[in-house]
Formats: sequence, structure tokens, C-alpha cells
Amino acid sequence: MKKLHLLLPLLLLSGLAHQAQTYILDAATKEAVPYATVSFGNGQGVFADEDGMFLFTKKMYADVDSLFITSLGYKNLNIATTKLADTLLMTQEIDQLDEVVIYSVKHKTYEVETLKPYLDDDYYKCWLPTIESEIAVFFPNSNKGVKQLNQVHFPIALESQDWDKRKRKNAEKKPFSTLFKVNFYNNNNGAPGEPLLYENVVFRVTEKDGDQYDLDVSGHDIFIPKTGIFISIQVLGYTNENGKLLPNKKYKEIKGRQGLVKIPTNFRPLLPFTDEIASHRTYTKRVFLHNNAWVQFNRASAPNSSLIRQGVKNYGMGISFKLFEDE
Repeated sequence: MKKLHLLLPLLLLSGLAHQAQTYILDAATKEAVPYATVSFGNGQGVFADEDGMFLFTKKMYADVDSLFITSLGYKNLNIATTKLADTLLMTQEIDQLDEVVIYSVKHKTYEVETLKPYLDDDYYKCWLPTIESEIAVFFPNSNKGVKQLNQVHFPIALESQDWDKRKRKNAEKKPFSTLFKVNFYNNNNGAPGEPLLYENVVFRVTEKDGDQYDLDVSGHDIFIPKTGIFISIQVLGYTNENGKLLPNKKYKEIKGRQGLVKIPTNFRPLLPFTDEIASHRTYTKRVFLHNNAWVQFNRASAPNSSLIRQGVKNYGMGISFKLFEDE
């Protein structure tokens, strides 16, 4: 019976998908624009999947009359929902792509250095990821030498199936399969600035990955600027067993005195924060709100946060990098 209850929402979404699929394509190549951001202009939105597909019907989103679509390296696209076609074309932002700096490493000798992640399984010191939030962590460039990112280490807190057994190492964990997106930004006066990479970097996490996910980014040639780098993580939603993004329900509708209120859905896994970093290195933004602006995660920006009240102010992300030696 439990399996039937889990299948029903997916069957309903599949029925809607048959009538509501819209594909976002590159205007020149006609190839998919994967994981584009589709904002509804009311503080809500969805993401396209790896095929550039997203779902939209008036039955699903009756109060939405226009869509604002963005993707790194492309011109923004505004479209009224009354004119929504099966296919939308996005044009590359040539000037933006030309700004990407390509480094040349003259010296091939290097050593790998690691800044370890901060692991914690305390549920009460964790961020609950939502579709609308992106978390960026700053890594300063504290010494000389050319540094190329090798891996990003993401700490993860797993939840036990049985709450009473949560402190046991062998306790069975709640299953999940979640797709995340990673972005890399330069340091703009202490806050995330321009992107350093105009490619989609995504990875899938399940409970089988344990309390740390190591993402290999060595093939993307990401070099740490002299002023440091911001690395962000953003949940895209749950996936099927093959890693394909599902048309997840992004919001819960709760009846209140002033009508229906839409609350962002939390997605697993939890992301542990730490109090072992003295400075405020973590920034957050709500992708569909406040002009997509970054704010430092502190008492001023999040006065009601239980994490801030505990003095837990940074996501414990770690990195490994190649430090090239000077000759």
C-alpha cells in the first residue's frame, strides 16, 4: 500500500507532463539548454531537466501569467503564458562568453592540497535544501602559486529510518536520490560575483554515498583567482533510479486566513553547517526572490534562523586543488 501511495503522485505528474511539456533549446544549434531557471515572477519557479524540458499548465499554476527564463551564457527570455509554445529558443550571450578567462599552466609540477569538509550528523545543525535557495561558500587564496580545483567535498547528513536509532552508526538510512547543481563565482568585494564557468555541473546524491560526496571537477579547468573563489550548491530536485530529474512538487499549499500559502518543499539530504569557522564565509540567495541577490548568512540577513542562534553560520564544504610549483 505504501508503494502505491508513492506511485500515485508520479502517475498524476506523468499525465500532466503529456500535456504540458515545454522544451528550451539553443536558437543556433537546436540542442537542449539543460537546467535553465524558469521563474514565475511571484517568488516561485522550476528548473528544466537535462533535456531542457519543464512542465507548466494553468491548472498547475493558475496565478502565473508570465515566465522569466535564464541560463548561464544565454540572453534572458520573457514570455507570456498565453503564448507558451512546445519549444522555446534561447540565444547565446556572446559578449558574456568572451569574458571567460582561460589560464595556461606553464609548469606541470604540482602537489594536491586539501581543505577538509566539516562533517556533522546533528540534524539540528543542518540546512534543509529547497528549490529556491542557493548556498555559496568562500575560499580565500591565501598563498602564492597557481591553483586549479581538483575536487569539491560536500558534507551530507543522513537521516535514520527510525528516529530512536539515529545515533547508531549501523542504523538504516532514509532513501533519497537528489540532483544538485554547482556554480563557481569570483570574489566581488566579498560576495559572489561573475561566474567562472559557463557549463552545467550537476551531480546526483543518494543515501549510499555516505556523509561526504566528492565531486571531481578537474576536467573543467577552474583556477582559483587571486582574490579567492565562491563555490555554490543548489538542489534541482529528486531523480528516478537512472538519475533523471523528476517533475517534483516544488511547493506545499497550506490554507491560511488569507487564502492559500505556498511553502517551498524541503529536499533531502540535509546539509550540515559548522561553528568551527570563525568568519562568515557562507552566502545565500533565493533564486526566485529579491532580484536573485546574494546576502551573507548572518544575524542581520537571517534573524530567525535556528542555525544562527546556535552560532552555526557556515556550510562545511571542502576542496582539493592542484598547487603548481614555480620554476
